[in-house]
Amino acid sequence: MGLNHVAVVVLCLLSVGESAPVTGCESLIQPIDVQERDQLLGKWTVLAEATNTSGEKLPTDFVVESAWTRFTAANESGAIDVFQAEKMSGNCYTLKTKMTLENNTLSIGQPLNSSARLLSTGCPDCLVYATQYLMEESTYSGVQLMSRRNNVTDAELHEFKKQVECLNLPPPVILNQDKGLCPQDSPQNTDLTNDFYGMSPEELETIVSGGDGMVEWT
Repeated sequence: MGLNHVAVVVLCLLSVGESAPVTGCESLIQPIDVQERDQLLGKWTVLAEATNTSGEKLPTDFVVESAWTRFTAANESGAIDVFQAEKMSGNCYTLKTKMTLENNTLSIGQPLNSSARLLSTGCPDCLVYATQYLMEESTYSGVQLMSRRNNVTDAELHEFKKQVECLNLPPPVILNQDKGLCPQDSPQNTDLTNDFYGMSPEELETIVSGGDGMVEWT
């Protein structure tokens, strides 16, 4: 599998940045406590995302149409198995990773070192997932809006856009769920897990910085 396919998953993963001087930001980007991993478990639809990766400016033949994530309790204490599925130009791609919850922070290790916090939101069944990724040469930030629903209200989306502004990130891209979500188990899915874990930090840095492939979001 080529780097372009893995780049889609990597850049979907890139989802806290430095706050900008926007009125009311303190409450909008307030991290929340995550007492137990159980409150995260289950399926979440990715509805919107903003990142400051250079790669967003590059053209590609691949279009991400929809995406969703499932968090499952792993055997280890505080560990969570993560399953991600993305529909891209009519094809489905999946990725399996693992993260750890400790002191309200969600962490993923090599090859994509990251730490994430959940931000306050007025949406009752949403996660605002703000992440910082430490690469070999640079640090990148991003934030995702995920919900138990396939759509949120205009007011809920407006709140997320204000959070993005407060984090000093580019305007978010809104994913279109009209073409449906990928199934979890299908022989037609392409699993990118081995490709992802087979990549070096240098290769990931190249993808994220815009040196090799990027995704056009719709």
